Amino acid sequence: MAKHAITVAKGDGIGPEIMQANLRVLNALGADLEIDYIDVGEKVFREGFSNGIRPQAWDSLKRTRVLLKAPITTPQGGGFKSINVTLRKTLGLYANVRPCVSFSPFIATKHPKMDVVIVRENEEDLYAGIEHRQTPNVFQCLKLVTIPGSRKIIRYAFEYAKANGRKKVSCFTKDNIMKMTDGIFHKIFNEIASEYPEMSTDHWIVDIGFARLANQPELFDVIVTLNLYGDILSDIAAEISGSVGLAGSANIGEKYALFEAIHGSAPLIAGQNKANPSGLILSSVMMLNHLNEKNLAQVLHNAWLTTIEEGIHTSDVYNADISKQCVGTREFADALIERLGQEPHTFEPVKYDATPPMNLEVRAKAAALVEREWVGIDVFIYNQDQDLDTLADHLTKVGATDFNLLLITSRGLKVWPESFGDIMLGDHWRARFMYQGSNPQSATLIIAALLKNCFENDIDVIKTENLYNFDGEPGYTQAQGE
Repeated sequence: MAKHAITVAKGDGIGPEIMQANLRVLNALGADLEIDYIDVGEKVFREGFSNGIRPQAWDSLKRTRVLLKAPITTPQGGGFKSINVTLRKTLGLYANVRPCVSFSPFIATKHPKMDVVIVRENEEDLYAGIEHRQTPNVFQCLKLVTIPGSRKIIRYAFEYAKANGRKKVSCFTKDNIMKMTDGIFHKIFNEIASEYPEMSTDHWIVDIGFARLANQPELFDVIVTLNLYGDILSDIAAEISGSVGLAGSANIGEKYALFEAIHGSAPLIAGQNKANPSGLILSSVMMLNHLNEKNLAQVLHNAWLTTIEEGIHTSDVYNADISKQCVGTREFADALIERLGQEPHTFEPVKYDATPPMNLEVRAKAAALVEREWVGIDVFIYNQDQDLDTLADHLTKVGATDFNLLLITSRGLKVWPESFGDIMLGDHWRARFMYQGSNPQSATLIIAALLKNCFENDIDVIKTENLYNFDGEPGYTQAQGE
């Protein structure tokens, strides 16, 4: 094989020991890797680097374009941002691919025929990490979903399914509630699905979809979904297949790729030779395939299957009724190395000769031209002192002749001009003003005048959100109860 330059991060907690075991296996396999080691994670956070990665580490990633990473720890609280999210967004790793396969009868599971791949959007949604405390009682997290991002991940899911001989792609959203963000994802899924008539497709609301996956995973083949749902769903799928400790993942972009186990750093068992290196090893199989070292990927995967088939298991999956030997991290790697070149007998041996690389070509589609018309503004207000009628009276006055105060909401529920009755009101309000003037082109000046009126009338404005129509259709949702 040709020498491949990769960047390796040993991680935190159990990370260093499972990475050491994994690299011993890759060395025994004959993988000719030029490894550049970097530190990311808790140690770097504690040194004062707020994103958990030193500046020079980016130089390594720019050079190798491939990162093999063990689990890391992001300190909780204190403004620390997830290094996983930082890496995915900075490197443009838009697709997270997580195969979840059962290994019955050698790993206990209620779903012996499970073979599902979760394709998760990796850069957007709530993981944009844009949060604000707006009042003493109200916190906000922005959910960002874009048309280009949705098109890219959905296209990738269909191309992955097609290239890997899969027959069905399912879409998971919550667009019965989030009609615009999840709604556009579902709409784009339907548009792209029409280009793959040979592929079976369906759509599930996430709650029943999660429940059905947990009970009948054989209904699914490839699932494509938004970032948060995919994160939760893939852990559920991995666990019900046998153990989250067995699952690897690939994070794929147009220029870079990151391979990692999906489990965490498990600090409680760190340094005890108990951790299962399988998730990282199977991530390395995906990495080798990505590097076009298909023969090595095949040999390693089959040796791992043989080891599992022969009942050599770490404690997290050991079952006295099934397993033959309970081993530690190092001993599992030793057993795997001994079986390099062997193929399983009960499991069907894997073949990678026709398997495409992970970085599938995804065709871009030009954005459609859309006419945008400003029609109003939502003004978010902090108010503890005035009762609702007094607040409404003041807001009606500040709108003057340019605006009509359409409604006031509390936590998204309409409370003025009419409400259902006694409800819990807080200190966070939204006033929706619809423009009724004749010169919407000067929206900035009109809004500035409105906000000036608010300031002069002691109305504490937290934020504003412009309201637009796109090709004549409202680009905003109605309030609950409107």
